[in-house]
Amino acid sequence: MESGEVGEFLRHRPRLFALAYRMLGAAGEAEDAVQEVYLRWDAADRAAIDNPEAWLTTVTVNLCRTWLGSARARRETYVGPWLPEPVPTGDGALGPLETVEARESVSLALLTALERLNPVERAVFVLREAFGYPHGEIAAMLGLTEANSQQILHRASQRVRAGERRFAVPAEQARALIDRFLAAAATGDVIGLRTMLADDVVAMADGGGKVNAARRPVAGAEHVARYLVGLTRFLTPASTFGVDEINGEPALLVREDGVVPSSVLFFEVDAEGKVAAVRIVVNPDKLGFVVAARA
Repeated sequence: MESGEVGEFLRHRPRLFALAYRMLGAAGEAEDAVQEVYLRWDAADRAAIDNPEAWLTTVTVNLCRTWLGSARARRETYVGPWLPEPVPTGDGALGPLETVEARESVSLALLTALERLNPVERAVFVLREAFGYPHGEIAAMLGLTEANSQQILHRASQRVRAGERRFAVPAEQARALIDRFLAAAATGDVIGLRTMLADDVVAMADGGGKVNAARRPVAGAEHVARYLVGLTRFLTPASTFGVDEINGEPALLVREDGVVPSSVLFFEVDAEGKVAAVRIVVNPDKLGFVVAARA
């Protein structure tokens, strides 16, 4: 491939990765998808491609649609709850996150909710809500009518937002909440931790069968408070804690020996400022991007 054609692909590569990640919820798979798109770009008759951005976007989104089928089959046999793969976003790895809507589009809460959608619904939702494509262009990419694209978005939005209680809190408030949580958990203050939690809070841990983690969600403030305090038993004197921007929001990062990330905790907050959900990623296979970013 000529250098100019490589440069054309590289210019679009960050956006293609951001698209593939939102479609698949897995950074490693998104990297593989972008590599496959590159191979198809390399083999294509580029003289017949009028709009490289549209061509690359169409190939990426339809490849991810296909891959989602096999990904779902794997997730059906996954050990314990499945959560999306965390990606540090302070360096713009998933594109500009300058608005509440943009940050929500990469949040673990939304990416987890997107698992409710079939591949076509997910493609329409991501292209419209995260990237702002008009329905006419979405329809052309996915082989739909414009009216059908609009109907699919309406249906997908209802399924994704069903029972939504998410409340965007300022980063400073989120960091303060994480500090309070950490202090209560570290000292075994179940009562203090309980006051921070919504009555129907749910905690999910993704260990993938690779490390010790609850294989079912833990529900209810009392149970979750005791569960979270109990997790401190697995910490070592070398464990350190920090707050980083991951998936567009402040998250608690636990490191071993002060260096290697061993878990990432995300907190979903409701309108009353209570923690409504805790998502914990401890599967080492899913921490590769966090490890690389913090190396």
